[in-house]
Amino acid sequence: MKLPFYWVDAFADRAFAGNPAGVIPLAEWLPDAVLKNIAFENGLPMTAFFVRQSPGNYHLRWFQTDREADICGHATLATAFTLFTELGETGNRVSFETRAGPLAVTRETAATASRFELDFPARPAVRVAAADQPAAVLRALGGAVLEVHRVDTRDYYVAVYAHADDVRTLQPDLAALAILGDTRVIVTAPGNDCDFVSRYFSPGAGLPEDAVTGSAHCTLTPYWTGRLGRAKLHARQLSARGGELWCELAGDRVRLAGHATLYLRGEIVL
Repeated sequence: MKLPFYWVDAFADRAFAGNPAGVIPLAEWLPDAVLKNIAFENGLPMTAFFVRQSPGNYHLRWFQTDREADICGHATLATAFTLFTELGETGNRVSFETRAGPLAVTRETAATASRFELDFPARPAVRVAAADQPAAVLRALGGAVLEVHRVDTRDYYVAVYAHADDVRTLQPDLAALAILGDTRVIVTAPGNDCDFVSRYFSPGAGLPEDAVTGSAHCTLTPYWTGRLGRAKLHARQLSARGGELWCELAGDRVRLAGHATLYLRGEIVL
């Protein structure tokens, strides 16, 4: 059996930036064990598999190297990019059925470049009182944290800093964070050449630092919209690879737009 394979750098307009994802179209679903083995063999942060259901509608699943993911922004963007630019998808909108519910991506065409806009559920965080802030997380992060917010009731935190350089130069103790298990931390601050910046750490889940995290911006967009008083925002993720997003809060949804770049097209032989 041979399967087409596309390697796409998402949330970037050039290769070697953004967050890489594998994209694999399927005629029908393969056993989960095979999907997991392919994702492990690829060794990418995420591999997306999809099956066409009807014109413009697809069933989409995301796999990390060791598990199936509940939601993934950059691999969804990579999949839509592949459909539009490599597989002849017509129109400007595709819909996906996923574990996170229905998601959609719209192609935005401008005179100079094309961006792809994701329609994702917002995931606002709630501010944590000073007495309830996770001391172990703050020690592992370092620096002067101004505020801490929590997503849902899980160990998923947003730590707010004063300046973009605080986020850029942060050197968290990743081993200390890993000991805390499946703790996920977004660090963020106002931007210099954009509205806000961020980084994302989840070493206990096997991801020391993510390159660009679309799903994190489902939380960051509501926070910065409330703080800055604007619904449309420009963001940068300050990982080593770096990424750029245009964000908009629309009720209980978040629209996340970005570029994508094809790095490799090939074939998997099973």
